[in-house]
Amino acid sequence: MSYYTHHVFFCTNRRDDGRSSCGDHDPQTLRDYAKEQIKKLRLSGPGKCRINNAGCMDRCNKGPVMVVYPEAVWYTFKNREDIDEIIQEHLIGGRVVERLKI
Repeated sequence: MSYYTHHVFFCTNRRDDGRSSCGDHDPQTLRDYAKEQIKKLRLSGPGKCRINNAGCMDRCNKGPVMVVYPEAVWYTFKNREDIDEIIQEHLIGGRVVERLKI
């Protein structure tokens, strides 16, 4: 059994060579929000969910991006409402949010 039921990685990479990147979309703020919500819902910790930063995941053209394991579902997101939907539908309900899936 996995240590976490879900492990969520948010790309927070910012390229310094002028190419677009997830970091151009302020993903850290929404990553922090997701972490706060997971804690508030008591979904964090061993056997539950873990929210992490990630470096470049090489999907910048779809950015900002996050990936949820163990399902390996990739999402894009724009706001808190998108993050809330991913938490409620995927992390709690076990249903992929098709409109945000990439």
